[in-house]
Amino acid sequence: MARYTGPKTKIARKFGEPIYGSDKYYEKRNFPPGQHGAAKKRKKVSEYGMQLQEKQKAKYTYGILERQFRNTFEKASKKKGITGEILLQLIESRVDNTVYRLGIAPTRDAARQLVSHRHITVNGKVMNIPSAMLKPGDIVAVREKSKSLEVITNAVEGHTNSYPWLEWDSATLTGKFMSYPNREDIPETINEQLIVELYSK
Repeated sequence: MARYTGPKTKIARKFGEPIYGSDKYYEKRNFPPGQHGAAKKRKKVSEYGMQLQEKQKAKYTYGILERQFRNTFEKASKKKGITGEILLQLIESRVDNTVYRLGIAPTRDAARQLVSHRHITVNGKVMNIPSAMLKPGDIVAVREKSKSLEVITNAVEGHTNSYPWLEWDSATLTGKFMSYPNREDIPETINEQLIVELYSK
């Protein structure tokens, strides 16, 4: 499966919630996509179907492909603690996701592009791997020559950091990944236990 680049509202309607954030088109048509979407009742889904749907929702939300997602799950399952929570913590520690959470980019797709195009540094070194994972104490910043980019200036304008595991300095466009987030601090409505059950079959 290649990275999804189609209409995001269609995916949000599929899952019955605006997984990509505020979406005025979703608000107008918050029923399943398709010719009979408005009249069609959502079918009762099997246990496996629910687990699969939750995994797909997480993948679409964070923009991760299957192989990367499974590798992250395997890494999480080897660590001590609750596997589902560790899975989300590892995903949240990705560079692209952190750039998005810090408000440097308006969406995760835009964050991934900024990283790929070498506009972001980690601990002073240029980073171009969106899936790279941060450790507590790592410093994420906008490259000096990229600070005037319109997409970045528009994103950070008026932005206030609302995530307790991140620290943001708007004067220098620098953020710090202070710790792995607690589950209750992650705003995504993902039932990670269903994903664990799916991969444990």
